Amino acid sequence: MGTMEVPVNAYFGASTQRAVLNFPISDLRFPRSFIRALGLIKYCCALVNKENGDLDGRLADAIAQASMEVAEGRFDSQFPVDIFQTGSGTSTNMNANEVIANRAIELLGGRLGDRHLVHPNDHVNHGCSSNDLIPTAIHVAAILDIQEKLSPALSLLEEKLREKAAEFMPVIKTGRTHLQDATPIRLGQEFLGYAGQVERAVDRLAYARSILSDVALGGTAVGTGINTRPDFAEKVLQHLSSLVKSTLRETDNHFQAQSTIDEVVETSGVLKTIAVSLMKLSNDIRWLASGPRAGIGEIALPEVQPGSSIMPGKVNPVIAESLCMVAAQVIGNDAAIAIAGQAGNFELNVMLPVAAYNVLQSINLLASGAENFAKRCIEGIKATDRGPALVEQGLALCTALVPAIGYDMAARISKEASASGKSIREVARALTQLSEDELNKYLDPFKMTEPDSGG
Repeated sequence: MGTMEVPVNAYFGASTQRAVLNFPISDLRFPRSFIRALGLIKYCCALVNKENGDLDGRLADAIAQASMEVAEGRFDSQFPVDIFQTGSGTSTNMNANEVIANRAIELLGGRLGDRHLVHPNDHVNHGCSSNDLIPTAIHVAAILDIQEKLSPALSLLEEKLREKAAEFMPVIKTGRTHLQDATPIRLGQEFLGYAGQVERAVDRLAYARSILSDVALGGTAVGTGINTRPDFAEKVLQHLSSLVKSTLRETDNHFQAQSTIDEVVETSGVLKTIAVSLMKLSNDIRWLASGPRAGIGEIALPEVQPGSSIMPGKVNPVIAESLCMVAAQVIGNDAAIAIAGQAGNFELNVMLPVAAYNVLQSINLLASGAENFAKRCIEGIKATDRGPALVEQGLALCTALVPAIGYDMAARISKEASASGKSIREVARALTQLSEDELNKYLDPFKMTEPDSGG
């Protein structure tokens, strides 16, 4: 395609420079985890190409070392290609091939750009195609970010919520359904519910990791495996599994693995579910802390920064708000990934880069947001006396009287209490034959927070 000027000190080559010129679209680039995954795959490919005798040992060793240096982040500045590029990600694969080739040339004592010594296609890319390598890198990067960042962050959040659940179990308050007063609940039970949400989020991530472990490597151009050995992918994935500490499997159907990104779409759906769950949780925390005098005010959040430029003393639930915004971004990312998922035209999906960027961003945003929420918000929450103080005035207390006096009489008591401003206890004392001991027994709010034992 003619000559192409490349910066004299660049490790990338003409293919990368063409891509830089062709796609001046945004400031978005592949994240660290994706470059790491690319480097690790190239490293394992070099090992297998040496084992199989397809590359000279000294050449393969240099490529392996260069690939590991890419994986470790030494050459991140040498990956300038925009996310909005060729739909297969070929530009970024060639970017990696050129950087690794030139670094290997340097390690062998040669001159950068000497393709006779180390060739980016013939040597670094040997046994692979962008079309099976880029989908594999997406899966590997997502697995790494889930197991190293998001799963630990959610586990920390669950731990902090369970600690608060235990701390708040003696605190009684009014439950709410339809935003209206309901029967009593322990504040600790509410927090136990939040912990359960996060526990199930971790379980969903384990499922996502399992489907991502099925990878496209070995299919090369269109899924047929042309120009690679039958056992190449299996051997590479054995090495790679050891490096990423997760069992990776060659797909049993390369044609679906390269024509779709269904596993990425499904993983994004898991991330969206987690985002929706965390938004519910963080909004509950905001509402429970609202006020402190004109709102619900049943909990007090850590005061992390002034809340207003005009109102002195105002403190806002900013950590919870930030997590809500993270959730909104993840939900939006899922829409982009869904659109990318339908772009599997015949034998190849052609929106791989944008799907990769969004799914990895979602993982990392949720990880950072959840960890920050655990440390800067949940850990420092305190219960106030507002919840317990309002329980005796709750109209839903009449529910506990139903077994003794029936639904209709209990409803009459509730209506009278609402109209008069009196408590359920006061009205029941006047309208029923229940003794004070019986009223105390039935209207004990703590007994209302668990199933009736029949006593």
